[in-house]
Amino acid sequence: MFRKLEFKTWLKELSLPVRQAGLPDSGQEHKIQTYSAEEGDEALRQISASKKEIVILVDCSSEVWPQVKLNGFYLSFKNSEVGTLPPTQINRLRQILEDEEISKITHDFKTLLIALKENHIEIKGKVFDTLLAAYLLDPAKVNFSLEELSWEYLGSYSNMQLDETAKTDAVFKLKPILEAQLKEKELLELFFKVEMPLAAVLAGMELKGVKIDTGVLKELSVKMQTRTQELIEKIYALAQEEFNINSPKQLSRILFEKLKLPVVKKTKTGVSTDEEVLNKLASQHPLPAMLLEYRQLVKLTSTYIDALPELINPSTGRVHTSFNQTGTETGRLSSSSPNLQNIPIKTELGRRIRRAFVASNQNFSLLCADYSQIELRILAHLSGDENLIRAFKKDEDIHKLTASLIFNQKITEVTNEMRDTAKRVNFGIIYGISAYGLAKDLGVGQEKAQDFIDAYFLRYPKVRNLCDAQIKKARKDGFVTTILGRRRYLPQINSANNTLRQFAERQAINAPVQGSAADLIKLAMINIQRGLDRKKLQSRLTLQVHDELVFDCPDAEVNQMQELVRQTMENVLPLSVPVKVSITAGKNWLDAH
Repeated sequence: MFRKLEFKTWLKELSLPVRQAGLPDSGQEHKIQTYSAEEGDEALRQISASKKEIVILVDCSSEVWPQVKLNGFYLSFKNSEVGTLPPTQINRLRQILEDEEISKITHDFKTLLIALKENHIEIKGKVFDTLLAAYLLDPAKVNFSLEELSWEYLGSYSNMQLDETAKTDAVFKLKPILEAQLKEKELLELFFKVEMPLAAVLAGMELKGVKIDTGVLKELSVKMQTRTQELIEKIYALAQEEFNINSPKQLSRILFEKLKLPVVKKTKTGVSTDEEVLNKLASQHPLPAMLLEYRQLVKLTSTYIDALPELINPSTGRVHTSFNQTGTETGRLSSSSPNLQNIPIKTELGRRIRRAFVASNQNFSLLCADYSQIELRILAHLSGDENLIRAFKKDEDIHKLTASLIFNQKITEVTNEMRDTAKRVNFGIIYGISAYGLAKDLGVGQEKAQDFIDAYFLRYPKVRNLCDAQIKKARKDGFVTTILGRRRYLPQINSANNTLRQFAERQAINAPVQGSAADLIKLAMINIQRGLDRKKLQSRLTLQVHDELVFDCPDAEVNQMQELVRQTMENVLPLSVPVKVSITAGKNWLDAH
């Protein structure tokens, strides 16, 4: 009962003779053997001769390079004996790892690759990663550890830490189960052609890292300290007293009791002072606008300006962000240490931070390739809407065209304000926006916002059909899919709770579009890397942020890279509309734009 209800802590407290890993008994006595040089050679000879499937797990102190401290490898090919190889014997693995006839199973392929690449060892042949397989089968899971997967798929009674034998045993048992489910759900091709090769690309990017100009950040830090102090003094002056700006309670007293500003939103703990509230109040008093700027300065200073120099690895002189393949339900990549997805490009401070990301030396440049309106193009492809497809084929300004349609104006008479409204509607539709949400976004009445949505669907009727079809599919099947078959499960789609159901309906509309865009750029990364290897170029892919790829290129290769990158990105996944990529280069990330 505890296991069924996932009462894992209570399970651990039960005085039951729980098996070490909580795994079904294999009928074999497991043992761990630390191989001597001779024993290791003999075991590897047996593997090479038998061509059997092997499990190889890396033992390291961290999954994030260059903090990784390699302790060794666990190796098993009989499912009855686990051999440990210390780092000093890593070269003994070369023969079997580079043997294409020997299949390998692992958990966290990217970390294994980083450990091997550091020692100039390639891994060839068919590889199966239980981590990535579990992610494709259930992208909403928070934890993909072997302990968690053993619990879910192998009937484990315990969530205690697995030892080395139990881990290899779990990987052996998980592989056929996960592979069968991937096949049943038509995810094998996505697994072997996208996620597995992408892990190798990401490993190379993490090892490469990106160079940071600390001088730019130091100068920026001084300026931000000065500006932050100025803001604090102005905030105190407007409040007519000093108070803790970071305290929601004290700030609430100043805004709503002392300045008598209207209460916008309440929470369980009191009156809200979040970003949405401050944005609404900014038109009524100068203090909320200053608070918004103060918060942005503090956040970007602590997260990037002051933090990036601390993240530079002394042995490489670079920052090595970690790219997470299993961090989102839509299939998009995320990054951490630092999180490069959240550096704002539209603010002046965000742009200044990007100036600190520089090419590796004076004879190199950063080349940036950015997909243009890729989600709207995918929407046109998925919906088959003739008006959208025609607009992209004619290379028209899609936001101006939408504005002319919903405002019933000639395209030459569309104002910038009309275009901005249409742009918000265009992107809002992708995210399944409601009249209430659009009204908040545009600052208009809900009835007016509904008029915009109705006018949009009147002009693009097949987009409405697509939205309805995706919601209907989600209700029937419990999931929606991308162009390549990636699944997004939506268990709340039939919920009696109106809020949960509507949120799931918005996800049903958005997931196929955003997920297809994620699949597209992943395929592009894989194919570009293959092009770099084939042409033996020195250029390297260093960053991926949303719909943008950043390359570190010798100046002599920039023209060749522009051609390779454009051809690959624009043709990697044929759509019914042209795919456009903007490519620019510069000595730093800002100038490259």
